[in-house]
Amino acid sequence: MEEIDDCSQPGFQAVRFVDNSPISPYLRFVKTTIEIPDAMAQRVKILAAEQRTTLRDLVLQGLETILNEKPVKARDRAKKVFAAMDRLPEFSAKNRLSRSDANAR
Repeated sequence: MEEIDDCSQPGFQAVRFVDNSPISPYLRFVKTTIEIPDAMAQRVKILAAEQRTTLRDLVLQGLETILNEKPVKARDRAKKVFAAMDRLPEFSAKNRLSRSDANAR
């Protein structure tokens, strides 16, 4: 990264990536500690070595993936679950309780 002192805020420097795309002067990194199971740590270290990257980069990729996923509404998730249940013989309409029977329980 190359630092360029052209930011309008006094005391801040505009930072740019190697490809010259700007980074916000307010963007900062947070150092944190996470606990992961030993077996997972061993697997991810092997994966990082195979991909010639770092554990940090793998964690950032995973977090980016999660943050970029389109959120699924609970209503849509419920519709999918009930549609899948409708295809199961033990949950067929003939085996369901009526509303009054269900409320009576």
